[in-house]
Amino acid sequence: MKKTLQIWGTLVLLLFLFPVLLQLIPGGPTVKSPKILKEKAVIVYASNITEEETVKADKGKALLYFTHSHEAYEPVTQAVDGKVAVSHQTENITKFGEKLKNQLSVNGVETDILPIDNASEMRKNGVPHSRAYKAIRPHVEKQLQQNQYGLVIDLHRDSLEASRTTMEHAGEKYAKVAFVVGMDHPNAEKNKANATFIKNEMEKLVPGITRGLVLKGGAGVDGKYNQDLNTSVILIELGGRGNSEDELNRTVAVIAQAAAAFIENTEQAE
Repeated sequence: MKKTLQIWGTLVLLLFLFPVLLQLIPGGPTVKSPKILKEKAVIVYASNITEEETVKADKGKALLYFTHSHEAYEPVTQAVDGKVAVSHQTENITKFGEKLKNQLSVNGVETDILPIDNASEMRKNGVPHSRAYKAIRPHVEKQLQQNQYGLVIDLHRDSLEASRTTMEHAGEKYAKVAFVVGMDHPNAEKNKANATFIKNEMEKLVPGITRGLVLKGGAGVDGKYNQDLNTSVILIELGGRGNSEDELNRTVAVIAQAAAAFIENTEQAE
């Protein structure tokens, strides 16, 4: 009995020491310690964007403003107060501008938002929709004179139906984006190239998420959209009047990633 216990004890000891002995044999297998993978704190396709997902902004700086700050989305206004509207005092494009600012921060970009009071002042003074670009121009110009930005975004909502501004990718729906480029000024080709860069970056992330570039020039259109102030001014049409908040949120996160890539690429080129 005692001999049997000794044999079993020896076997248990050998089994315990076997992995250690293997490491001592030349050419023997090595045991790798597990890697701790640190994931990027980026919400790429989030439908619900929170204000908590922020990191240190170190990739550059952006300016965000709204020429038509009252532009709203029908599903969003209906969810808030039961009224279907394309114009709203609070539930409008500026709401998604704040979310874009947060997502840019997540991606390392510090963002200034042109004071909304400027746009509100224009509405109070009865500035018509067609003259909004001229009315907001001095505010944008002053901001650009006082600060250096890698990207300037004029964020809008398109008037198209949801059927033309919605797409699906990997089982999730997104609001499609269009880039408007004014062609009647010296910066036009550079603005066009910059918008193309951001469009392509977005397409890499979610194929089909953009509606391409809308080039505007000639009689009957603005032709500048204040893009002559700086080559980094980009006019983005975020979805259309029928897009839902979840669809818009997902797209905002994609815009932020593409914008951060643009700013980083521009900084490196300089």
